[in-house]
Amino acid sequence: MAVDPRSLTDEDFCYLTTVGRVTGRPHEIEIWFALEDQTLYMLSGGRDRSDWVKNLRRNPAVAVRIDGEHFDGRARVVLDDAEDCLARRLLVEKYEREPGRLANWRRTALPVAVDLTI
Repeated sequence: MAVDPRSLTDEDFCYLTTVGRVTGRPHEIEIWFALEDQTLYMLSGGRDRSDWVKNLRRNPAVAVRIDGEHFDGRARVVLDDAEDCLARRLLVEKYEREPGRLANWRRTALPVAVDLTI
């Protein structure tokens, strides 16, 4: 029986694997995340300059690992204004320990979504 990814929402990190756009090899990063239903959200502080964002734009098929559980999904840069606000709010609510500490990151990072295949 598959694990419901929502049961893993309190984990600190996920591991996102993209396919390298130049090498074609798997490229894994550890990153903060938030979940809403079956969509995983991340914020790229490097915006679209980050290798992982460049990779998923070339090939949106990704793998996600959370606490040893594996999921496949399709990644995308968030373009919808309402979803953009949701992604930013979820991540800051989850990780901000001191009020305002993540304000710049919240404002300037690029929101990315992974629609998990369940």
